[in-house]
Parts: sequence; structure tokens; C-alpha cells
Amino acid sequence: MCRSKKSTDVIRPRSSNSKGPSFSPSSRKPKTSKSSSSLSQPSSSTSITNNSVLSSGYFDNNSSYYNSFSTQASKNLSSIRDSLPENPHIYDFSDICLATDNFRSNRFSSSSASSSWLCNLQGKQVVIFQRKMRRPIELADLVHKLSVICRSHHSSLIKLLGVSLSGNYVYLVYEYVHGVNLRDCLRNPKNPSFTVLSSWISRMQIAADIASGLDYIHHCSGLETSFTHNHIKITSIIVAEGSLMAKICHFGTAELCGEVTKDEESSKTLGRSKSKVMKIEGTRGYMAPELQFTGLVTQKCDVYAYGVVILELLSGKEALKFLVDEESGGYQRVSVIDTAREAAAGGSAGVRTWIDRRLKDSFPVDVAEKMVLVALECVEEDPKKRPDMDKVAGQVSKLYLESKNWADNIGLPTDISVSIAPR
Repeated sequence: MCRSKKSTDVIRPRSSNSKGPSFSPSSRKPKTSKSSSSLSQPSSSTSITNNSVLSSGYFDNNSSYYNSFSTQASKNLSSIRDSLPENPHIYDFSDICLATDNFRSNRFSSSSASSSWLCNLQGKQVVIFQRKMRRPIELADLVHKLSVICRSHHSSLIKLLGVSLSGNYVYLVYEYVHGVNLRDCLRNPKNPSFTVLSSWISRMQIAADIASGLDYIHHCSGLETSFTHNHIKITSIIVAEGSLMAKICHFGTAELCGEVTKDEESSKTLGRSKSKVMKIEGTRGYMAPELQFTGLVTQKCDVYAYGVVILELLSGKEALKFLVDEESGGYQRVSVIDTAREAAAGGSAGVRTWIDRRLKDSFPVDVAEKMVLVALECVEEDPKKRPDMDKVAGQVSKLYLESKNWADNIGLPTDISVSIAPR
């Protein structure tokens, strides 16, 4: 089966403008629990079966049938409700403090932009991220965005369960996925010659998973809206234990933290002179040129970052590093984009020597060359020349199928499950 999950792994929830529970603050019905408030309540007041309408007199004369019918309908509704994504929550800040032991528990990760804690919240193992609000956001807008993001579901996205607000900070609660980030899978500092992703198929699966998830974020199939991720990098991709499937972290962070401007059209006129008063956050090596110049976050910035991640995945090298130049005594800038362009200019032979040597030349060279060209198209300096993610996801999905056929023809196993424990 193609690793593209457009039609197989996506639950398409009802759009926000469809008939159903309202997500406005005034229409919320609080739960009995004091720890959190649900933004929506499932309705079970009406049940239609086989498009048939039965009169009340019929049930008056057939009470035994009615009791049996009602019991069966309740069971069906219960099973359906259990299979649906959970309602989004706005957690009380006191619950966040309790779960993290007033933020004294061991941190899961920490960076200049955020901190996170792995903990238990309301009986679930979650990861709580603390991020600062970039700009004010109206409560109604926050509730609407949260309801849409939490109702989305894709197998390549780590699900957002809810948020909590305190001062200038927002606390995002994500489900916990057992695995490690893609950087640690590719580059083990304790054993540089070892990688969990030792087969070409495993890397193509990762590439297809990320493309499919990012395509869903940009087009949000079934939700009649679109989002920008703004945090695509090799450390924001989790490789799940056992299946080695890739899952994208931080979906919804850019929208809920005010990193994306409400009126992108007016922001397009932002020039370098005005960018001095803006705080531009990003990771060196993954930031698109226009993002560094204007500070404007767009979906084409995500496409650029995806291209960088794919080049890292294919080569096993860092996105950007600085090496000491022994002759001049200065530093030499080494970019995976530059080395990939040099390899692509050399044709199949150049690509073959550029691909990660730990794959031991066990990969289809023609597919590898096409993948490099797709990634280089994503990192074009002019954002207008970059493709949309739906096109990229389609190309990568096709190349994944070609890789599967190649593996089948030479008798390589394609269903690989290994442990990602430290070695």
C-alpha cells in the first residue's frame, strides 16, 4: 500500500460550519470534572436508522421491541463515540502545575523557544509544552482554532489534546508517542556508524509519512481550512518505536501561539527595515530566505524546511554546520543544500556517492536521483518556484511505490520492525 495517507489513514471530521455542536464560548456546557472544560459535547438526542421514521404509537404498542431497539442503539452510539477523536479541552492551569510538580519535574526537552515536560494528566501520559505568546489572540479565535486543530486526525500527526493559558504563556498538551526524534535515529553520537534507518525503504517511508502529514496540515482535508506548521525540522519528527513511522510534532503551535499573522496579505509588504522590530524565531538551516528577510510565516516556508529534512534523510548529514578551516583559521560553512546541488549536477554518479554510505549502495539510484531533485525543488530560494505540498506528497508517494517494487524485485524485506533503543 502506498505510504500516502490521503484516503486511507485520515479521519475526516465534520467541518466547523456544518450542523452540529457549537464551539463558541457561550455555548459550552461544562463537564462535571473541575479539572478541565470540554469545548464541545457530543449530541445523542437524535438517532436515525436506515432512513426510517417510526411513529410513537408504534413503540407504544411494541414496548418490548422498543426496549431492544433502544438498547442496541445505545451500544452503537457508545462504540461510535469511543472511536471518535476526543473533545478538545482548556485545562485549568492548576492541573498543569500539579502534573508537572510546579514545573520541578524532570524536563522532557528544553530550548530557547520552549520547554516541555513528560507527565501524567488526568490519567494520560502526555507531553506539555510551554511557549510564549508571540502576539495577542482573541478568546473566540483561540477557541475556534483549538476546536479545528483538536478535531483533526492523521496518523502522521501527534495529536493535540488541549491547552492552558497563564499570563503570556500558552501550555499545549500533546499525546505522548513512544519513540525518538529523527535526528537521533540518523546520527547517534555514541556510535556514528550505526543508524536505525539502515534500509532505503525505511527512509522512503519516513519521507512519505512527513509529506502526507504536512499536506494534511496545509489543506486539512474535511475541515475546510488550512494551517501552517512553522516548526518543521529534523528534531520535530518522531520515529515511533517498532513501526518506524514518522509523526510530526507541534501541529497547531504556530496558530495558537500567534506566530501566523491574521492578514498575510498586508504582511507581504513587510521589508527589512521593519523586520528589525520583529522577533524572528527559527532554527538555522531550516528557515526559508524570505522568512529571514520579512519574518512572514507561510506554507512555502514549511515546504522549504521539508526539503531540508529530506536532504538530511537521504545523506545522513546535518542541515548546516561550520568546520574549522585550518588554512585560514576561520570557519567554513557546509550546507546540505549546497552539497546536494553539487551531487545532482554530477548526475546518477554524483548522487550515488552523496547518498548516506551506511545504506551500503543498496538503493535504486534512479529513485534516489529523483528524490534529490524533488527536495532541491522544495528549497528553491524563490518561494514562487517551490511546489505545494500536495504535489510534493504525490511525487514522494510515487517514488515510495517505485522503491517498493525495486525491493520486491531483488527480494529485500519491506516490512521492517526494529528496536530504537540506545546502542
